[in-house]
Amino acid sequence: MTIWNTRTETSADILAIRGVHLAAFDTPGEADIVDALRADSSWIDGLSLVTTDETDRIVGHALLTRCHIGDTPALCLAPCAVLPEYQRTGAGSAAIHAALKAAKDMGEHHVTVLGHPTYYPRFGFTRASTHGIGLTIEVPDEALMAMTLDEDHPLPSGTIRYAAPFGI
Repeated sequence: MTIWNTRTETSADILAIRGVHLAAFDTPGEADIVDALRADSSWIDGLSLVTTDETDRIVGHALLTRCHIGDTPALCLAPCAVLPEYQRTGAGSAAIHAALKAAKDMGEHHVTVLGHPTYYPRFGFTRASTHGIGLTIEVPDEALMAMTLDEDHPLPSGTIRYAAPFGI
């Protein structure tokens, strides 16, 4: 089993992070969203995490940015990507765990994700609709998930409002 290193992104990492997203997805859409989020007010320094190999090469990335559930501040986990040759090695999980820990350490309470329903529950995400959380667009119910980082702050109900670069 590989032990992955994780750290907060630096300005020197921007091109490598874009490369990870371009390699991981069929279109540049996710890479473009990451770049747009960096310039958006939803960006929170310290919540863009990379996974690196033993040579400090960036192989994975996880990003948390500000969103809202109703009027309650929350975070959106997206985009997340891993270089194809490192997928299914734990590199993505390492970045996500590091991002969630960083958010909790910053005092954040809630995180949402629109993603694969069999992957994200391993991090503590549950179906958002069971908490009265929804979107303004149609998505598969099982793909929209949320979690609390602090049991003293249960998930609020409401409609998720994402940062403008997501286009939702």
